[in-house]
Amino acid sequence: MKNLNIIWVVVMACVLNITPILGQSTARKNKIIADSHTAKAEFIKSDPLMKALFEKASGYVIFPNVGKAGLGIGGAAGNGVVYEHNTMVGMAKLSQLSIGFQAGGQAYREVIFFETKKELERFKQSRFEFSAQASAVAVTAGASANVKYTNGVMVFTMQKGGLMYEASIGGQKFKFNKL
Repeated sequence: MKNLNIIWVVVMACVLNITPILGQSTARKNKIIADSHTAKAEFIKSDPLMKALFEKASGYVIFPNVGKAGLGIGGAAGNGVVYEHNTMVGMAKLSQLSIGFQAGGQAYREVIFFETKKELERFKQSRFEFSAQASAVAVTAGASANVKYTNGVMVFTMQKGGLMYEASIGGQKFKFNKL
């Protein structure tokens, strides 16, 4: 069983690291962009107060389709669109590896708001990652009313489907590609 877990980690690491190298076709980019518009509308529909966050943030990145799965060792991946003052400036790749008690799979959306240009620039330089202690707020009506920026960022997620039990540690890494 231990060897199987080691193999799983190696395979997952390879998949998560090779995907950005392969690039994205124009049709795939257009689909991700269209999905990001839909995701933004869904975030605002679930919590109308988020409209102000989108308007006031220095920038944000929307990952409209993040897939996550795990059985002891897990991973997540997704592609997104980066906006600076509501203008699209690039594409992004999210990858995550986690270890701990976990079983299942799920799909979700994620949006990361950047309070200042400094934090957005750090993201655009692919020097941005979340540690295991980072937390996200699940979007519900009024959820954004009391949320504050932490170290210049604010994260919201919205579950799309699936079921996952987890008590694990891990982190998210991001890669930015300018348009």
